[in-house]
Amino acid sequence: MEATPYDKVLIVGAGTGLSAALARLFSREGMKVALASRTPGKLAALCADTGARAFACDAVHQDQVQRLFSEVEGALGEPDVVVYNASARVRGPLVELDAGEVGRALAVTAIGGFLVAQEAARRMLPRKRGAILFTGASASIKGYPQSAPFAMGKFALRGLAQSMARELAPQGIHVAHIVIDGGIARPGRPAPSDAPDALLDPDAIAANYLHVLRQPRSAWTWEIELRPWVEKF
Repeated sequence: MEATPYDKVLIVGAGTGLSAALARLFSREGMKVALASRTPGKLAALCADTGARAFACDAVHQDQVQRLFSEVEGALGEPDVVVYNASARVRGPLVELDAGEVGRALAVTAIGGFLVAQEAARRMLPRKRGAILFTGASASIKGYPQSAPFAMGKFALRGLAQSMARELAPQGIHVAHIVIDGGIARPGRPAPSDAPDALLDPDAIAANYLHVLRQPRSAWTWEIELRPWVEKF
């Protein structure tokens, strides 16, 4: 199997689902893994399993993002892959949504993505090398009723990724946005027994992230869509 051209990865918005699958896969591929979360104590088991290091960060605060990159560089070295996996949802009828809660959701999903990507790009540009991956969702390309804030944030994140890809790819930095069009299986949320293929397998999603990282520069993609084969779209 072709080797991954990168050796240090930072995953922001780490938890027990997709990000855990990414951490396990990247670790098996020989990469050093850093995990960032507002509650890093919850990542102890994952760190023990993968050898990853956990760091505290609320990505909506620029000072915390800057500190995160400094701490990761001190502990593992400068990451050459950064994955932004954080997001927040607020549900409800449009006329009943609280503006403050909507603002917080947009900050986590979009502004946090911008702040993390900006810090990553500042470090990658001098080397003209690196990869920045964003986790998107069905809501990145289609808004659903009573879910306007999530669509707003994910549409913004997709726009950020597209703009960054066009600006940074010619400078050696691979930017990609992965649309996860469907629910993801995770601990406590298995696929229903009568529809075993209804949810995406997080390990299968992680394999696609790795595939993106292995793409030759002559054929980079800026976006892929992933969905269960039974999902309608």
